[in-house]
Amino acid sequence: MAKTETKNIRNFAIIAHIDHGKSTLADRLIEKCGNISSREMKDQLLDSMDLEREKGITIKAQTTRLSYKAKDGQEYQLNLMDTPGHVDFTYEVSRSLASVEGSLLVVDATQGVEAQTLANAYMAIDVNHEIIPVLNKIDLPSADANGVKKQIEDVIGLHTDNAVLISAKSGIGIDDVLEAIVKYIPAPTGDEKEPLQALLVDGWYDVYLGIIVLIRIKNGVLKKSDMIKMLGTNSIYKIERIGFFTPKMQDTECLYPGEIGFIITGMKNLSECKIGDTITHEKQPCQNALPGFKQSIPVVFSSIFPVDASDYPLLQDAIMKLSLNDSSFVFEKESSSALGFGFRCGFLGLLHMEIIQERLTREFNLDLINTAPSVVYKIYSQNGSMQELHNPADLPDPSQIKKIEEPWIKATILTPDEFLGGILSLCTEKRGIQENLTYVGDRAMVVYKLPLNEVVFDFYDSIKSISKGYASFDYEIAGYEESNLVKVSILVNEEPVDALSFMCHKSNAEFRGRAICAKLKDLIPRHMFKIPIQAAIGGKVIARETIQAFRKDVTAKCYGGDITRKRKLLEKQKKGKKKMRLFGNVEIPQKAFIEALKVDIKNGQ
Repeated sequence: MAKTETKNIRNFAIIAHIDHGKSTLADRLIEKCGNISSREMKDQLLDSMDLEREKGITIKAQTTRLSYKAKDGQEYQLNLMDTPGHVDFTYEVSRSLASVEGSLLVVDATQGVEAQTLANAYMAIDVNHEIIPVLNKIDLPSADANGVKKQIEDVIGLHTDNAVLISAKSGIGIDDVLEAIVKYIPAPTGDEKEPLQALLVDGWYDVYLGIIVLIRIKNGVLKKSDMIKMLGTNSIYKIERIGFFTPKMQDTECLYPGEIGFIITGMKNLSECKIGDTITHEKQPCQNALPGFKQSIPVVFSSIFPVDASDYPLLQDAIMKLSLNDSSFVFEKESSSALGFGFRCGFLGLLHMEIIQERLTREFNLDLINTAPSVVYKIYSQNGSMQELHNPADLPDPSQIKKIEEPWIKATILTPDEFLGGILSLCTEKRGIQENLTYVGDRAMVVYKLPLNEVVFDFYDSIKSISKGYASFDYEIAGYEESNLVKVSILVNEEPVDALSFMCHKSNAEFRGRAICAKLKDLIPRHMFKIPIQAAIGGKVIARETIQAFRKDVTAKCYGGDITRKRKLLEKQKKGKKKMRLFGNVEIPQKAFIEALKVDIKNGQ
């Protein structure tokens, strides 16, 4: 295959809010450049995961190489990255943006600028991208191209002189997009005579090929059979296969500066493939490592345990393979007296957590139990030391604690004016502090400070239901603040159950405690003795439910006689039950754990 001059290479990402048409635009560009035959073409071609197709969202950033002959007669190599739109996959977007020089900012001409449009545009500006606004869905009757252009200029601060009007579904304006990419996005810089510098962008595990590594060449040339060195781990490998995606894997002999492709080295050790690492030649290494990627910070933690304890090694292997494909997912080993051995996992949000759990269940055939999601708290002791609390069960003795700080977020919510009242009252109910309220056309843009603990449960769903799906929500971590937080312990038969304990604000503790106790009363089967279920803060019980014992009718054999005979038998039975309760173990079925952890805190159901 002929080498493409660096000046004729264009690397770009497609960024947008959810459902504004990123993946459909990627389909049209692939179709236009003739990469795929019409027989192989399908909607959302780059969304290869079953989960992506089912949920209609992009989860993993995908890459593909296109060949385009421009109007100036020159042949261009376009490397496209399709990125996710949901706030929980922001890290996937930031990695993709750091690997390319420009962005197509897709905005729905009927809906205008949404919360994630804003967040993604600012991410692209931070890495000095050339941004081309693309107004999609212009063939719909409610499209307002001029109004949306003005929004982009007023809200984001981008010039729209080079904006392209398209309909990705019907193919209108796709040629204009390709010409704009060639004209406005800068060519990559790099020197093939310099020592090899390649950025490790992504990696995933293939059953047949081992670890496939996605790379972006900055300087130097990478050939098949070269011996390479990973600067981060000092591991040395031989290149067995080298190529690029069309989006099918296609082998080549070399990758040159500015090109994006894959390498297969027969690497089997997952710990040696670090996303953001620099790859160089073993014999002539480069002097400096590339900056890599800013490390992601998990905001939601949850524990994952196998239903069958013998599946623990399989879960460990599955988590290792998944973390290679998703570097924003972190984990550490954990054990629980109730649930056995498992992992404490960190996620970027609730959707991210749900996707990881779904992938573990589907791709690796595992039955799992997940504990309730919680955030990271900072505990300051009386002696001045500070520790991070990931698991409520590990909270030190309250007498040793000076103060507890919880994470707060800065939330940006865009909503039609008619739903503003409901959104404001929801934010106030969640202990929010209003910082700003402005109008973008006929929509309100509200900026609130909110505690993350209140947001992780049902905030996103509540916003969607209040606004009938029209509001959009994006957030960023705003730091830690001191709060009046308490740990609520759940006791079954006066024994604490670690897996069910949780942290919350003191004002919500009683309500949430009652909700979980009521749920457990229905889930734990009756025993031969009474079982109290209690929610407690320290030594103070704030909620209680009782599961009644099975009872035998001991008075059935009494025919006539004094009432004292019956009383005597009943007292004897009561003593026996009391003794049984002291020595009896309460078996809490796995199903009860799973259902109790799913308790709908808002409705107490």
